[in-house]
Amino acid sequence: MWNQRVPLVTYRQDSRRRFAMGYPPAFSADWGWVQHMYASLTDGGKLAVMLDTGAASRGSGNTASNRERDIRRQFVERDLVEAILLLLPENLFYNTAAPGIIMVVNRAKSHKGQVMLINASRQFNKGRPKNFLTDEHIEAAADAYLSWKDVEGLSRIIPTEEAARNDYNLSPSRYVTVDGGEEVLPLEEALVELAAAEEERRQADEELKAVLERLGLKR
Repeated sequence: MWNQRVPLVTYRQDSRRRFAMGYPPAFSADWGWVQHMYASLTDGGKLAVMLDTGAASRGSGNTASNRERDIRRQFVERDLVEAILLLLPENLFYNTAAPGIIMVVNRAKSHKGQVMLINASRQFNKGRPKNFLTDEHIEAAADAYLSWKDVEGLSRIIPTEEAARNDYNLSPSRYVTVDGGEEVLPLEEALVELAAAEEERRQADEELKAVLERLGLKR
């Protein structure tokens, strides 16, 4: 589901009303898939899904409306996001060199009003052709999550109010600094950001055109 392109008509014509929190942009169906899985949960259900890193942060800080940010806000405000369980290292997967995240959504959270962020971006061993996680790396992240605790340089628990103050940016690198390093935007993610900007520009052009037509003017 990693940044799949899905036309908006697919969401608008959904007979099961799975996308009540908003329609994702056409260039990335990440939050469409999350809503689909969320709608399939039982009352006490819980899901974990692997997504592109941008699903946790795209649109935050944008003064205009942003579909992904607005859907993410609904999940946070309804206290459904339990954890961004892992910010995974780069070059783990065979279909992309970009890093990813594992997000946990829970209808019956034990820790109300809190979200755990785990930054495991440096928790890997170099390999050929791909990097890999050792048992120790996995156990460290699992222990932080299952014990629900802050671990310096690995995990942090934040209140949902802090996520709101940061415009619903849930990227673990925003809250957990590793080795004093700064987050670098992967090329694939930069291309998705560019597609988002282009879609917003097209939407603004269409709205301006409609206004001018109503005023009897031509652009």
